[in-house]
Amino acid sequence: MEDVKASDHMHYEGNCIRPPPEADSILLQVTLGCSHNQCTFCGTYKDKRFAIKDERIILGDILYAAQHMPYRDRVFLMDGDALIIPQNKLLWILKNIGKHLPQVNGVGTYANTKSIDSKSEKQLIQLRESGLDTLYLGVESGDDQVRQAVRKGSRAQHCLEMGQRAKVAGMRLVVLVLLGISGERWRQNARATGELLTAMAPDHVSALTVIPIAGTTFDDQLQRGEIRLPDERGFLSELREMLVHTELRGGVFASTHASNYLSFSARLPEEKQSVLDKIDAALRGDISLKPEWMRSY
Repeated sequence: MEDVKASDHMHYEGNCIRPPPEADSILLQVTLGCSHNQCTFCGTYKDKRFAIKDERIILGDILYAAQHMPYRDRVFLMDGDALIIPQNKLLWILKNIGKHLPQVNGVGTYANTKSIDSKSEKQLIQLRESGLDTLYLGVESGDDQVRQAVRKGSRAQHCLEMGQRAKVAGMRLVVLVLLGISGERWRQNARATGELLTAMAPDHVSALTVIPIAGTTFDDQLQRGEIRLPDERGFLSELREMLVHTELRGGVFASTHASNYLSFSARLPEEKQSVLDKIDAALRGDISLKPEWMRSY
């Protein structure tokens, strides 16, 4: 593709999201949508069918970034789970990032159990050695009943195994969990999720609080009364119960996402008690919670 020239703009199609830690990264859209795209609470990719973008467009965007973003030292591959891209093409993308963006020292992407399972341990190591150093895995819940209800597409045990596979390959594993999707089953969900996180031992846990999105199955179920969302205290109680049952060895447990009512970031185990004390203070009303109008996806 010697004749490919830099694009005159980055080619972004439809809704595009990235994790908060990747705010300053070069956002390179290499797939459209999500290969799973069945989670009941998610409306992010309902506007497009899953597809892998053409290599000429991808390379043109990389060349554009080389010209206009010379000081950005990370790349985030969008959309929902770029890891699902066949190995040779994903290696080609990483090779061109390394060739044309020499200042970049790391690449991240969303992943799910299907996309991790599509790679062997050897392939994951190959990807990590080629620059893909961080996977963001949407665990959401460690309770199989809840996982089935929200159509995650896998059981907790499989999720655990895929997270461990990423860790064995030497990748940084960031896990996302979602408060509120279990409804009145919040206590069982929180405990099971904490136990799953303990077994998986991710480098970072990011807790988010569900915000119903109009048009999703989850919101329809809420409107029909099939699911009940907790109030603010209920969300905090679920978060506390999850944290109580999470034992990390040097990992971070955070609720800094904009969807949460209470923000904190704690390295476990040494800062765990101080955060539990903060949640207790919030439950007593001694700490103000984020007002509803300030919360966002």
